Amino acid sequence: MPANAAPLLEVREIRKHFGGVRAVDGVSLALPSGEIRALIGPNGAGKTTLFNLLTGLLPADGGSIRFRSEELRDLPAHRIWRRGISRTFQLAATFASLTAFENVQVALLSHAGRAFDFFTPARGLARDRTCDLLEQVGLGDQAAKVSAFLPYGDLKRLELAIALANDPALLLLDEPTTGMAPEERAQLLALTERIVLARGLTVLFTEHDMDVVFGIADTIMVMHQGRILAQGKPADIRADPQVQRVYLGMGGGSA
Repeated sequence: MPANAAPLLEVREIRKHFGGVRAVDGVSLALPSGEIRALIGPNGAGKTTLFNLLTGLLPADGGSIRFRSEELRDLPAHRIWRRGISRTFQLAATFASLTAFENVQVALLSHAGRAFDFFTPARGLARDRTCDLLEQVGLGDQAAKVSAFLPYGDLKRLELAIALANDPALLLLDEPTTGMAPEERAQLLALTERIVLARGLTVLFTEHDMDVVFGIADTIMVMHQGRILAQGKPADIRADPQVQRVYLGMGGGSA
C-alpha cells in the first residue's frame, strides 16, 4: 500500500462495556490493505468482543469504525457483510440441516440480494459460483452432504467458503483452528493462506497457536484487559518484556 494511502480498516477509540467490565476499552488500530495481522492475548482480553464490534454483532458504546473510509459503527451485521467484511467463528457456524452446497448458495444469494427471490427456483441459482467456492476449499466432492454430518475439519472449510461468498476485502478469522487435530490444522492454514494470497485479501485473525501466529503474521497486536498492549513485527513482539510477562510467558490463550 502506498505510504499516503488510507488504511482499509481504521478503528478509533472503540469501546464496549458490560456493566463494570470494560471488555474493549478504547482500542484503536489502522489495518492497511494486503496485510495479515494477528491479534493475540490471554483469555478474556477482549479479542472476540472486538471482532463482534467490527462485524456489527454487538453495538459499540463509543468510538469509530471506518472501512474504506466509510463509517460502519451503527450499521447492522448484514450491511457490513455486504460491504466486504467477512468473518469466521471459534466454533464453525453453518446451517446444520442444509447441504454444503446449499450453505454456500444461500450466502451467495444473500450477497446478490436474491435471498428472498420467491419467483425463481433456487436450485439453479449461483450454481457455478457455488461449485467453484466448494472446489477452492477442497469440498467439491462433499457438496451434497448435509453439513451436520461433515467432519469438523470439513465444517471449518465450509465456513471459509461461506466467508468468501461476498468477495470480501477484509477477512476476520476468530481462532480458525480451534478444536482441530494438528494435521487438520496445518492443512486448513495452508489452504487459507493460499486463498488469501491468491485473492489479495487483508486478514485480521486471532489464534492461540503461537507457531501459527509467528509463522504467518506480518504484524502482531497484543490485547490485554480490553486494550492494545503492544503492536509490531513478530520479532519485536517476541522480544517485548511486557508481552512476555502478560501473555507469552503464560503459554498462550484464547479469546
